[in-house]
Parts: sequence; C-alpha cells; structure tokens
Amino acid sequence: MSAHQAFAALGLALPTAPKPAGVYKPCVVDGRHVYVSGHGPVLPDGSQITGRVGLDLDAEAGKNAARQVGLAILATLTANLGSLDKVKRVIKVLGMVNATPDFGNHPFVINGCSELFAAVWGSDHGIGVRSAVGMGSLPGNIAVEIEALFELV
Repeated sequence: MSAHQAFAALGLALPTAPKPAGVYKPCVVDGRHVYVSGHGPVLPDGSQITGRVGLDLDAEAGKNAARQVGLAILATLTANLGSLDKVKRVIKVLGMVNATPDFGNHPFVINGCSELFAAVWGSDHGIGVRSAVGMGSLPGNIAVEIEALFELV
C-alpha cells in the first residue's frame, strides 16, 4: 500500500498547509532529503491547539496535539512535493512540548505524531530517530512544535 493510500485508509483530513509565520521556508529539498521546519498543531479551521501540557492540557490532549502537528507536516509535504508517495522514509523527528516544569512524559506526547507517521509509511519506513523535549514556552503558546527530516524516493 502506498503512503497516499495508507493515509486515505485512516479517514483523516489534512489541514491547509500552514504558511510561514516568519522568515523561513516550510520545507527545503536537498538532494534526496526534505527538511521540514517546525510546525504547530494546526486545526482544519486554521486555529491552533494552545496551552501548556501539565496545566491546560493533560498528556492525552498533548498527544492529540502532536498528532495534529503530524497532519500539518503531511499537509506541507503534500503541498510542496505533490504526494506523500514521494517520501521514502522518516529519518528524524524533533518534538517540543510546551510543558510545565514538573511534566515528564514528553515521549508519550510526541508519540501522537510518530504513530501517525508509522501508520502512513509503515513501521520500517515511518519510524526514524527522535527526540522529545519539554520547553518553557512555544510561539503563540502552541502546545507542541515538531520539525522533521525525511528521505525522498
């Protein structure tokens, strides 16, 4: 099953690919790799999931926010590459969680994105190396920000 078919089978909808909120590109293709800038949890109406995990959101809501970030990244890949089928595999994910100082389950939160990518590209190609860290704040008080590196076909 192709990545496009796998995504369609999930029954999920992509948000509109977010436009840059500063001086940067949403992604850059370099040879056989595509670097994706940090994305936030963009909802279909263009708003974002905000709040600190451990205060405003529990871990499960944070995980859902990370999944929404994954969808925003997929939207950017589709808008810039034309198809998810042009991605061979996930290489690296860096997940940043807007969390309270006492919150320590950042990996669980970022699993929301990682599980989505695994569902799209399979466990062999959809799971790469990863870091999941807590931040004292994120732009616009978004709950999660994720950047990623992919290998192209």
